[in-house]
Amino acid sequence: QVQLVESGGGLVQPGGSLRLSCTASGRFFRIADMGWYRQAPGKERELVATITSGSSTNYADSVKGRFTISRDNAKNTVYLQLNSLKPEDTAVYYCNAEVISTGFNEYRTWGQGTQVTVSS
Repeated sequence: QVQLVESGGGLVQPGGSLRLSCTASGRFFRIADMGWYRQAPGKERELVATITSGSSTNYADSVKGRFTISRDNAKNTVYLQLNSLKPEDTAVYYCNAEVISTGFNEYRTWGQGTQVTVSS
């Protein structure tokens, strides 16, 4: 079983920055695509950014130019740098990973989420 552990959330003022981290641990062959999603109160979970194992990236229009996703394959870790934060970025941010098991099965798993609050 793979676990994703997120960290780095918190309270920040508008215009501020945060860096989220998510590390995969457990038994697996490799981690393929990784990504960040977010869910604000009363809203559905939405994609923020994704990154392939080859570091190709994709962003939601609402975060382009402000957020940057990156990864360290050796550490099975994905990062999300959040800059120029706005109150509407307030949400629980979830890490997601496509796992290739030791039996070469593919499945997706989620982290527990980390709260990001943007407020003055």
